Amino acid sequence: MKVRGRLIGTAVFSRRAPVGFDSDQLSLLSDISRALAVAVTNALANEEIQSLRDQLQAENVELRTKLGQAPWFEDIVGESPALRRVLESVEQVAPGDTSVLLTGETGTGKELVARAIHRRSPRSKGPLVTVHCAAIPNTLLASELFGHERGAFTGASERRKGRFEKAHGGTLFLDEVGELPADAQVMLLRVLQAREFERLGGGETVHVNVRVVAATNRDLSDEVREGRFRNDLYYRLNVFPIRIPPLRERIEDIAPLAARLATKHATRLGRTVERIDKNSLRLLESYDWPGNVRELENVVERAVVVSRHGTLRIERDFLGDLPKQRNVGDHLRNEERETIESALRLSHGRISGPNGAANRLGLAASTLEFRIKRLGIDKFSFR
Repeated sequence: MKVRGRLIGTAVFSRRAPVGFDSDQLSLLSDISRALAVAVTNALANEEIQSLRDQLQAENVELRTKLGQAPWFEDIVGESPALRRVLESVEQVAPGDTSVLLTGETGTGKELVARAIHRRSPRSKGPLVTVHCAAIPNTLLASELFGHERGAFTGASERRKGRFEKAHGGTLFLDEVGELPADAQVMLLRVLQAREFERLGGGETVHVNVRVVAATNRDLSDEVREGRFRNDLYYRLNVFPIRIPPLRERIEDIAPLAARLATKHATRLGRTVERIDKNSLRLLESYDWPGNVRELENVVERAVVVSRHGTLRIERDFLGDLPKQRNVGDHLRNEERETIESALRLSHGRISGPNGAANRLGLAASTLEFRIKRLGIDKFSFR
């Protein structure tokens, strides 16, 4: 049995009667041996994959024990349980080619998570190409995504590769994918299904090998129900969903984030920041951060500019006119959301039945459905 000229084993055929095989029978057995060779090769490959998966899981356990010792994932800083769950999901999905949908509010760091997925994937040596879907005019989307041939339209003086073609062998990050218009959604779906397309104004079929990571600050399940987003494209993108928590759900991360950002901007501006004023830190932790990490960075940069004697101080007016105080109700809602999402994850999105999330939580299925709707949880994303 040979595969690509390499001997992987021997198949022995025998029969009870001492009669030689004729040429037709030998031809048939040769075909069988080739099929056996492919099957054996696949079995060996699966064993190797399982071995690597077991090794990866062991490494993940070791990594989790070191979480508190150093920042994870380059620019992603924090040790909160909410962030740990995100980074564990990144470790799980990165080695494969599964499409990933990152959801979360603006400024939560979805692009950093996409970069972490790419860097930890087998495609890390390939390009990471970002498309800011909301920033490209509708008339230019087809050209930006798929490229164009010379003369395809006025001003097209030469052939140009699109983002999909540039990302060949790597990862394509579609930021704010929920902003795509209907016609662009159709084009994107076709490429994701067939992994091929034609440049604008051309007839040549271009084949691409690209992993897609998409991100949105919208609730795409609501967009699907309202008819603004195609359900087939949603399910094509939402194979492995990762929700990036807002900063108000990870208070423990505010201090290390502020310290990292202060160091970053102090170095850039040629200033020295050695400590953060305690009252300033309490103020940061009491604010609701509607702009999330992006807003925190702006506040810290402003504080670095006016800092004196190596101490970072945050004035109340840095945080806007109405900084909202955190309350017990917010904390309880966050805990309820996390508990329900954990049960949905274990039940693969099933609500009722002996293995359903309602049974795990000790609730009636109708009660759980009500709470899921009230909290805005997408139960279908766990299936």
